[in-house]
Amino acid sequence: MARSGRRRGWCDGARWLPAVTLFCALALWPGCTGALDTSRYYHYEELTELLRAAAAAHGSMARLFSIGQSAENRSLWVMEISTTPGRPSPGKPKFKYVGNMHGDETVSRQVLVYLIQYLLEGYGRDGRVERLLNGTDVYIMPSMNPDGFERSREGDCAGEQGGRSNARNKDLNRCFSDQFEPEAGEEVVEDEDVPEVVAMERWIKENKFVASGNLHGGSVVASYPYDDSRTRTSVGYYSKCPDDEVFKYLAKSYASKHPVMKIGMPNCSNDSSGEIFKDGITNGAKWYDVRGGMQDYNYLQGDCFEITLELTCCKYPPASALHSEWENNRDALLNLMEQVHIGIAGFVIDAVFGSGISNATIVVAGIDHNITTGNFGDFHRLLVPGIYNVTVVAQGYMPVTIFDIEVLEGPATQLNFTLQPLVAADNHTFETTTAFTEFRTHNVSEAEDEHQSKAIEPANFRHHNYADMEILLRKYATDYPAITHLHTVGKSVEQRNLYVMEISDNPGIHEMGEPEFKYIGNMHGNEVVGRELLLNLIEYLCNNYGTDPEVTSLVNKTRIHIMPSMNPDGYEVSTEGDVSGVVGRNNSNNFDLNRNFPDQFFKISDPQQPETSAVMDWLQKIPFVLSANLHGGSLVVNYPYDDDKEGIIVYSKSPDDAIFKQLALSFAKENSPMFEGHPCKDMYPEEYFPQGITNGAHWYNVPGGMQDWNYLHTNCFEVTIELGCVKFPFAKDLPKYWKQNKRSLLQFIKQVHKGMKGFVLDATNRKAIYNATIVVAEVNHPVRSAKDGDYWRLLVPGVYKITASAPGYIPMTRNVTVVEEAVEVNFTLSRVTDDDVNSRDRGTINSSAEPGEEFQQLVRSLSSEEGLKNLISSARVDLSLDRYHDYKDLSEALRGLHSNYPTITNLDSLGQSVEVRQIWALEISDKPGTKEPKEPKIKFVAGVHGNAPVGTELLLAFAEFLCILYGKNQAITKLIEETKIVIVPSVNPDGREISQEGQCMSKVGLTNVNGKDLDTDFIGNSSEQFSEMQPETRGIVKNLILNQGFTLSVVLDGGSLLATYPYDKPVQTDENVPGGVVRGAQWHGHMHSMKDFSVTYGHCPEITVYTGCCNFPHAKDLATIWRDNKKSLLRMLVEVHKGLRGMVTDTAGNPISKVNIILNEGVKVLTSEAGYFHVLLSPGPHHIDALAAGYQHQRKQVFVSSYEAATSLVIVVELDNKLLGLPRELVVTAAGATLSAILVTACIVWCVCSIKSNHQKDGFHRLRQHRDEYEDEIRMMSMGSKKSLLSSKVAAVCVFFPTTPKEKNYISSLPCSCDQTVCLPFINCHLDLRKQARQLENELDLKLVSFSKLCTSYSGATTRDGRRDRYSSDTTPLLNGSSQDRMFETMAVEIEQLLAKLTGVNDKMAEYTSTPGVTSLNAALMHTLQRHRDILQDYTHEFNKTKANFIAIREREDLLGSVRKDIESYKSGSGVNNRRTELFLKEHEHLRNSDRLIEDTISIAMATKENVTSQRGVLKTIQSKVNSLANILFKAILKKSSMLYLG
Repeated sequence: MARSGRRRGWCDGARWLPAVTLFCALALWPGCTGALDTSRYYHYEELTELLRAAAAAHGSMARLFSIGQSAENRSLWVMEISTTPGRPSPGKPKFKYVGNMHGDETVSRQVLVYLIQYLLEGYGRDGRVERLLNGTDVYIMPSMNPDGFERSREGDCAGEQGGRSNARNKDLNRCFSDQFEPEAGEEVVEDEDVPEVVAMERWIKENKFVASGNLHGGSVVASYPYDDSRTRTSVGYYSKCPDDEVFKYLAKSYASKHPVMKIGMPNCSNDSSGEIFKDGITNGAKWYDVRGGMQDYNYLQGDCFEITLELTCCKYPPASALHSEWENNRDALLNLMEQVHIGIAGFVIDAVFGSGISNATIVVAGIDHNITTGNFGDFHRLLVPGIYNVTVVAQGYMPVTIFDIEVLEGPATQLNFTLQPLVAADNHTFETTTAFTEFRTHNVSEAEDEHQSKAIEPANFRHHNYADMEILLRKYATDYPAITHLHTVGKSVEQRNLYVMEISDNPGIHEMGEPEFKYIGNMHGNEVVGRELLLNLIEYLCNNYGTDPEVTSLVNKTRIHIMPSMNPDGYEVSTEGDVSGVVGRNNSNNFDLNRNFPDQFFKISDPQQPETSAVMDWLQKIPFVLSANLHGGSLVVNYPYDDDKEGIIVYSKSPDDAIFKQLALSFAKENSPMFEGHPCKDMYPEEYFPQGITNGAHWYNVPGGMQDWNYLHTNCFEVTIELGCVKFPFAKDLPKYWKQNKRSLLQFIKQVHKGMKGFVLDATNRKAIYNATIVVAEVNHPVRSAKDGDYWRLLVPGVYKITASAPGYIPMTRNVTVVEEAVEVNFTLSRVTDDDVNSRDRGTINSSAEPGEEFQQLVRSLSSEEGLKNLISSARVDLSLDRYHDYKDLSEALRGLHSNYPTITNLDSLGQSVEVRQIWALEISDKPGTKEPKEPKIKFVAGVHGNAPVGTELLLAFAEFLCILYGKNQAITKLIEETKIVIVPSVNPDGREISQEGQCMSKVGLTNVNGKDLDTDFIGNSSEQFSEMQPETRGIVKNLILNQGFTLSVVLDGGSLLATYPYDKPVQTDENVPGGVVRGAQWHGHMHSMKDFSVTYGHCPEITVYTGCCNFPHAKDLATIWRDNKKSLLRMLVEVHKGLRGMVTDTAGNPISKVNIILNEGVKVLTSEAGYFHVLLSPGPHHIDALAAGYQHQRKQVFVSSYEAATSLVIVVELDNKLLGLPRELVVTAAGATLSAILVTACIVWCVCSIKSNHQKDGFHRLRQHRDEYEDEIRMMSMGSKKSLLSSKVAAVCVFFPTTPKEKNYISSLPCSCDQTVCLPFINCHLDLRKQARQLENELDLKLVSFSKLCTSYSGATTRDGRRDRYSSDTTPLLNGSSQDRMFETMAVEIEQLLAKLTGVNDKMAEYTSTPGVTSLNAALMHTLQRHRDILQDYTHEFNKTKANFIAIREREDLLGSVRKDIESYKSGSGVNNRRTELFLKEHEHLRNSDRLIEDTISIAMATKENVTSQRGVLKTIQSKVNSLANILFKAILKKSSMLYLG
C-alpha cells in the first residue's frame, strides 16, 4: 500500500508535474498505467524528461547523473539503480549497460529505457529483481551517442542514412585507446572530436565495474574480447585474451536466453554470406577486426569484463518491432547482470589495523590478467568453475596465497585475505607465515636459533691495530683458500693497504647469477666496532663453512666482500675508551671520508682522498647489489638520502624508499636495543628512532656521503649502520657487540636475495648483453646488467612492470609479481635490423607496447652507431654536391623544395640583410606552419660568416635529403612527423656574395656590408639594444630565437674541425672535453655571440660545429664533406628527442604557461602557452624545480638515459595560499577593506561634484515618484474596492474607464447617478485628456534629460567664434561653443512649448472636473488633476533652474575667455615672460584640469543614470503587461457579475 501511495504522489507531485504528466500521457510508466509504451522511439528531450521523472519517483532506488556532454552538448545520462544510490557500497559489485553507441542502432536505447522501468517497478514485487538489486549496483546508460540518434531515420535497417558516428563524424567504437600500435598513416583522433569517448574512459577508470554489456545492432550475436589483434587480420583471426573462458561463459549466459541469438543463425537480410555463430557467440577479432573498441578498453584499462551484444539485424527498425525486441532481450539482460556474482569475492585486510587495503593486486595463477581491490579493500574476480591458486600482493605487505580454491557454478566463493605489514607494529617480535615462506624475527635476549649451539663462535675479541689486522686476515686467507681471497683495492694516505677479504665458494671470480655483497667498516678511524665485528664475521664464516647450513648457504650463494678498515691511518691515532671524540675520525690529510664523495646536491670542494678514489674505483669494477657502511656513535640504521638540496633536516626520499626501509628493518629488528629506538639515553635523551631506522637527511644532513654515491652511481643499495653509542669501546665489551649484531649481520646479507634477478640475453646467439638497462615502471632508478648479462633488482613484494633495454636491441617489457624470495625473470632481446628501422610490421615485438612506443624504440635503435649506420645505408639518395649556390641559386633551390614538397615544408623570411637580401627559413614538418607544442623543435643555422659557406651547402643538401625520403623511409618519416625542423642556410647573404671559392683563410665576406661580425652583434633583448643591432641579427633574434621555443640549435661554421658549446664570453677556462669538443670561450672567446644569446634569452642550448679547416674549400670537396657530416646531422634529429619533456598543469588539469623550469638549480627554461617544456639533459639523475607565480614550488627527480627517448613528466602545481608572505585570506580581506574605503571616498566626491546636476536627484526622481504613486493609486482604485460590484456599478465603471463599444453600451444601460447624456461623453473626453497629459509628460521627461546633459557638458575650450585655444585638451567636447549655444536655444524653445501644451491640457481637465452631474466622481478626478499639476510644476521648476545654470556657466566662460585673450595679447605684445605670469598660467591650467576631471565624473554619472533609466523602462513595460492582465481578469469578473445581475 505504501508503494502504491508513493506512485500516486509521484504522478500528482507539483515538482515533477510536467515530466510526470508526459509520462502519464505516454502511458510509459506502470505507476501511471501499469504497461510499457513500446509504440514509438523517444528523442533526446523526451528521454531526458522520462529519466528525470523516474529518478524523482524512485528517489530511494534511483539516481540520475551525467558523465559528460556529447559533441553537441547533450548530456550522457546514466541511471544508477541501487538500494543505496549515490553512496559507496563495500562488497557490492558494479554492473553497467551502455546502449546506442552507434546513433543509428536504436533498439538498445529503447530496451534499456524499458529495463530501467522494469527494475524500478519490479523491486518489491519481483523476487528476482529484488535479489539482483539487493546485491548489485546497476548503472544504465541508454544512449552514448545522442547526437547520432537525432540524425538517424526510422526504418533505416542498413544504416545508410547517417547517424552511426557522432556529430564530428567519428565512430565512437573506433576511438578508444587500443593495446596495439596504430598503423602508419592511421588517423589520430583528437580528444575534442570525441568528448563522448573521453567521458566514458574517465568514468570507467574512476569506477570499479566488474562486468558490462555494450548493446549494438546490425546482427544477432554476443561478441567477446579481444576485438583486434597484432596481426591486423581483418577477419577470421581468433584473438584470445587471458580470460577467454570467462568471456565465453558471459557471452553464452546472454545468448542462451535470447530466442534468436542462441540458434546462431541471424539470417539478416543484409548478410549475403549467411553468417553462423556457434551458440550465438563469437570472438570479436574472429568476426571482424575492430581497432579502438570499448570492450577491450574496459578489460585492459578498467578491469571490467565487457561483452558486445548485437540485438537485431535491422539497425533502426520500425517502432512496431520494439515490443517483440523487448520480449526477446528481457530475460537475457537480467541473466547477464546476475553473472557479476560468479567467481571469487571478498576483502583484503590490514592485519594490524583491520582496515581494507585498496589497490591490492589479485593474481590468479595461470591467468595473465590481474585486478585490484577497491577503496574498501573489496574485490570481485570473475572466474568459471574450477580449482585456482590465488595470490594477493600489496605494496608494503607480505603477499598471501590461498591454494586449491574451488569455484562452483553460481554465487562467488567468498575469500578474505589478511596481509601483514612489512614493518611490524610490535617493537620486539615480528612473525608472519605465508604460503611462500616463513619469515621469523627473534629477540636476541631470548633463545638463540637451534643451530647456533652447534656453530663455532669467534674467540678473538680484542682490538686489532693495522699490523695485527693484517696478520689475522692473512691467517684466514691461508687457512681457508677454497673460500677466501685477500686483496687490496688501494692504499691510504700513509700507504697502508685497504684490505678486502672476499668469501665465496669460488673466490676471486664473479659467478654468473650470483649477487655481490659488501661490508665496509672503520670509515671513521675512531669508530672501531664495525672493524672488529667484520673481523669476527670473517672468522665466523670461515670456521663454520661446510658445517653450519646457514653459513654454507650464504657463502655458496653469495660473493661476500668485507673491508674491515677504510681508514687505517685514522685508527692508528685513535684511543681506546673514546666515547664521542673526533681524534682519528678523519684520514691523515684531516678530511672526513664520509663527506668526500661526489654529491647530487652540493659541490664537494675538498680534494678527493686516495681512500675515496680507491673505493670508487673498486665499486665501478664489481656489480655490487647490496652494502652496509658500519659506523659508531649511535644505534640506528640510516638509509638514503643522506642530504637534500636545502641542507636542512628533512625527510629526503629516494625512489626506492620502500626497499630501503625494508633493508634497514631487516638489520634493526635482529638487534633488540636498536629496534627499541631509544639509543644513547644518557647522551641523547630526546633521540628516538621508530623501530631503529631513520632516513639520513631526516636525522642530519651528510653531503658527500658514501651511501648516496653508491645508490646514484652504481647498482648498489647501501645503508649506514651505527653500531653503538661508544665509538671506541673497551675490548672487554666486544663480545657483547658481537652477540647483539651477529644475527643482524647475517640477516642483512640474506637481503641480497630479495626482489628479482635474471639474465639479459641476445635472442640470436643467446650471449649475454652487457650494460642493459632494467627499469621498473614508476620507480625512477634503473640498474644495469653485468658482463655476463646477469642483473639483480631489489624490490619489496608487489606487482611491477619491468622493461629491459640495450643499445641496438628492441626493448622488452614484462609484468612481474615479486614475492618474498627473489623471482627469476630473464629477458631475451632481439637486435634492431634494417627491417626494424624501415618496416613497421617487423619492427616491434614488444607485446606490451603502449601508444608512442614505436617511436621510442626508433630513438633507442638510432642511438646506437649500428642503428644510424643501417639508416644511412638504407636511405640512399643521390645528391649532386658539385657546386656552390649564390644567393639567387639558394633562393631558387629553397622555393623549389617548397613547391615540390608543399605538405611538409614552409618557406618564410626572417628579415632582410643590409643589401635587402632575404634571410630564408625553411620549416620541415608533417604540419608545417602550425604550432605543435608537444613536439621538440630544432634549428640548423649556417652562413653567419659569409666566408664559410660550407654549412649553407650542407643544410641545403640535408633539407633535400629529408624531403626526398619522407614517405619512403620509415625512420626519416617518423623523425619528420615527430620533430619541427627549421633550417636557416644563410644568415649573412651579403657577405657570402663577396667571398671567393678556394680562399681558406680569407676574411673577405666574414662580416656583413657594414663591417660587423654578426656573431658579436647579439647584444641583448631590450628595445634599445634591438635598434642597435644589424638588420640580419635583428631578424634572427626577433623572428627565430625569441619566438620559436627551440629545444636545440646547431650552427655550422668553418675554419676548424671541432664543436664548441656555451659560453663564448671569456670566462675562467676548464680543461677540454675529449673528442674535439671545447667550451667556446676556450677557443675563440668573444662577447655577444649567437650561442650565448640563444642560451640566455632563448633558453635553448646551442652548439657550433666547425666543419673543416678551410673556410671556403673547392666545390669538388663538398660531396666528401656531406658524406662525413650526414650521420652527425641525423644524430642531432635523434638527440633532440632525448632529455626531459613534460607539462605543467594545475590541479584541475589546466596547462600553465611561462612556468620557470629550473634544472639542477641552474639552467632555466619556460613552459609554452600550452604548458609544455622540453629540455636536453645529460644522462643520469636530475632535479627539476617548477616555479609558477601564485603556485606552490614543486620539485621532481628524474633519470635521463643516454639512448632512451625523452623522459615524460607531468608536474601538477597547487595554488599558493600566501600573498606577500601572508595568508591569502588576510591579504584579500585587507585589500577588500581598502577597496571599500576607496569606493566610499569616490562616492563622496561624486556626490559633491554632482551638485551641478541636482535636477537628477531632486527633479526627475521626484517627478517619476509622483507618476509611480499616481499609477499605484489608479490600480488601487480599480482593483482594491471592497464594495459590492452590484451596489457600486457607476463608480466602478467611471473609475475603470471603458474602451470597447461593448463596455460603453453596457455602462449606458446602467442606472447612473449622473445624467445619462453626460456620463459617457465625459468619461471619453477625460480619458483622452489624461492620455495627452501622460504623453506630454513623457516627452518633457526625455527633453529635460537631454537638456541637462547639454548644459553640464558645456565647455569653454573653444572660443565663441569656434576657434580652439592653445589650452584645450583631447578631452574637449567635439561640439564647439557656438554649436552648443544654438542647441541650447533650440531645446529651450521646444521645452517651453511642451510646458505650455501641458498647461492647456491640465486646464481642460479642470473644466471637466467641474462639469455638473458627475459629483460622484469628483474626489478621484480632483486627485488625478492635482497629480498632473504637481508634475507640471516640477518640470517647470527644473527647466528654469537648468536654464539659469547654463546661462551662468556661459557667462563664466565668456569672462574667462576674455581674460585669456587679454593675457595672450599682453604676452604677445610686450614679450614679457616673468615668473609671476608663468605661475598664474600654471595655476589656471591646474584649475582647468580639475574642472575637466569633475565634468568627466559627472558625465560618467549621467551615463550610469541613463542605464538605470533604461532598465526602469523595461520594468515599466513588464508592469504595464501585468496591469493589462489584471484589467482583463477584472473585466471577466465584471461581465460574469453583470450576467448574474441581469439574470
